[in-house]
Amino acid sequence: MGIIAGIAIPVTGGAFASQRFRNDAQAITNLVGLAKMRASANVTRARVRANLSDGTVLLERWDKTTSAWVVEQGPTPLSPGVTFSFGSVPTPPPDTQVSIVFSPACRVGVTAASATIGNTSCIIFNSRGLPVDGNGETFGGHALYLTDGVSVAAATVTATPRIRRWSTPARGGTPLWREQQ
Repeated sequence: MGIIAGIAIPVTGGAFASQRFRNDAQAITNLVGLAKMRASANVTRARVRANLSDGTVLLERWDKTTSAWVVEQGPTPLSPGVTFSFGSVPTPPPDTQVSIVFSPACRVGVTAASATIGNTSCIIFNSRGLPVDGNGETFGGHALYLTDGVSVAAATVTATPRIRRWSTPARGGTPLWREQQ
């Protein structure tokens, strides 16, 4: 019994960690879809703001009356052992970005003159549900990356605006990005 338990416990622990990682990736992709819908429904901007240093994510919408971002959901922490990073993976998922980078840093306001918020990455949608950068210009290279050291996951938004979730093993060389359903 002790031998079986000695084998089963590490295998089960790894399975739970892997499932938490997949759940985090799916939750962020869902949050990006929700931001797109909220922006259109409220005829304003909405964004997913990832805090790259403390591993939290939240949904915000722009309040035109107060000229400020208002938190609608979160902050939600990533699972233990999961961080915002693409590790040693050298290239982005196909047809998403020219090079592997996080979405631009979030801004305090909605103009180019607004200060950026350090250690953040934002996926922003305008009132028509189109992805934009911090200056409000159409931007189709959005991505947030997560890793647990074993795998890398990505939530990407292209200019079309198609939202997709990807995964690949976390190793150097040519990544094997696969779109997740």
